[in-house]
Amino acid sequence: MEVVGFLCLAAAILAWGFLWVWDSWERMKSQEPAGVPGDGSRTLLVIAHPDDEAMFFAPTVLGLARLRHRLSLLCFSAGNYYNQGEVRKKELLQSCDVLGIPSSSIMIIDNRDFPDDPDVQWDTERVASILLQHIDANGINLVVTFDAGGVSGHCNHVALYAAVRTLHSEGKLPNGCSVLTLQSVNVLRKYISLLDLPFSLLHTRDVLFVLTSKEVARAKNCNGCLHSPAWIYVEELRPARNLYKEPKRPPEAYLPIEEMSGPVKPSQ
Repeated sequence: MEVVGFLCLAAAILAWGFLWVWDSWERMKSQEPAGVPGDGSRTLLVIAHPDDEAMFFAPTVLGLARLRHRLSLLCFSAGNYYNQGEVRKKELLQSCDVLGIPSSSIMIIDNRDFPDDPDVQWDTERVASILLQHIDANGINLVVTFDAGGVSGHCNHVALYAAVRTLHSEGKLPNGCSVLTLQSVNVLRKYISLLDLPFSLLHTRDVLFVLTSKEVARAKNCNGCLHSPAWIYVEELRPARNLYKEPKRPPEAYLPIEEMSGPVKPSQ
């Protein structure tokens, strides 16, 4: 009898937990995330390479589009590590078209100062200067980029965070300009799929984007714009915290940069 009672209690707890997660999930899809500017905001996605927008940020871009944000993108390299820069630039435009970012709002920097190379540390002040000019020129009031871990640890990703952190700490960002950074997580949480959802829901300070079924299809189409080497890269890393309602994609979470602490360390 004691065993039966224990099993009944365990089943009740599991059922309650499942219902709580499901209810929270459904409510998140219809609610506007706290801490995100509202309708009409000018939002800039800052990435290091073509395909970052699809591999890491598709749920956020689609979520912000749902909130009627005016989206633009700044890419700091052509992604020429495999000498396919021209192909990847075209793919970026195709991917952004699926995500709803117009080509007129996309800037790709193809400069020797910012090579697509995991062994090259970009100059923080140079990145920060270009980024600030772009923010000022376009009246940006929300910047979205990587965090100090760069999600995959790529030093080009980390360089973008270092630049944004510098602008923020030195008070150079325009008044009313907020920053959200994609939260890097440990290997376990990257791969446990929907089992990660309760942990993400408990982080109430995070901004979570949960996709509808139609947005899931658009995200898949976005990834379909990428060439074969990029698909190999996705399968090897799988670092994006995306909730696509499909296996191996935990929720995408952001932390306001104001809540972060500690100096930015260059990637080893």
